[in-house]
Amino acid sequence: MRKNFFIVAAAAAILLSGCASKKELQSCRDENKSLTSNLQSTKEDLAGKNARIASLEEQLKAQQKALDEQKYSYAKLQESLDKSLTNASQNNVSIDKLVDQINESNQYIRHLVEVKSKSDSLNMVLTNNLTRSLSKEELKEVDVQVLKGVVYISLADNMLYKSGSYEINDRAAETLSKIAKIITDYKDYDVLIEGNTDNVPISKTNIRNNWDLSCLRASSVVQALQTKYGVDPKRLTAGGRGEYNPLQSNDTEVGKQRNRRTQIIITPKLDEFMELIGEAPETK
Repeated sequence: MRKNFFIVAAAAAILLSGCASKKELQSCRDENKSLTSNLQSTKEDLAGKNARIASLEEQLKAQQKALDEQKYSYAKLQESLDKSLTNASQNNVSIDKLVDQINESNQYIRHLVEVKSKSDSLNMVLTNNLTRSLSKEELKEVDVQVLKGVVYISLADNMLYKSGSYEINDRAAETLSKIAKIITDYKDYDVLIEGNTDNVPISKTNIRNNWDLSCLRASSVVQALQTKYGVDPKRLTAGGRGEYNPLQSNDTEVGKQRNRRTQIIITPKLDEFMELIGEAPETK
């Protein structure tokens, strides 16, 4: 009886022990399942985070590349700006020089205008004085003009010379004396005596052609101004143009008469005039 009791107790203990092991096993299984689920969730979360990190790294690389490009562009822009500033500075210097040159040129132009105005004024006074000194009869045979700043006194050949000759006649003496007085008063002027003829050939044994005649007539006037009226010979020049500087056609008698003339051309002394216009005003 007692033996049976021990057997029953052992069996009960075994049963109880078996029940406890199954519960623990199930609990372990449940915990393992939960842990496995957590592990999978953690792996998935880790994979998502890794993907996010990779994406952020790509974005960082792209932004770094963009930053590098911007730095390069900035460097280029700075280089371009530096060149522009340098060129602008140089251009400003060039513009300043150009403005100075323009101002100097304008000043020189004003100087030339003043010189020309002075010359024109002197010529006008000279012309007026000469015209007033001549009589009405003389003015019929003497033409006085100012052309391009030069005074031209044109004398008809029949008033100056003996017919068919280069010798000056007595009738011209008074007129030449008045012209000589004007020439003497205006010492800063040079005088060119220029002979002109028509195209009719000359038939004189001592005169070869119209070139000779025009030069001889001019020379006669020069020598008269020098010897009779005291004009400084250094201011005088004699020249002839023959028949090659006509005022009118030689087809008519009136035209031929107009072409047979001697011109007294009064101009500012060339060397002094060129020196005057060549002196540009000093720049301040």
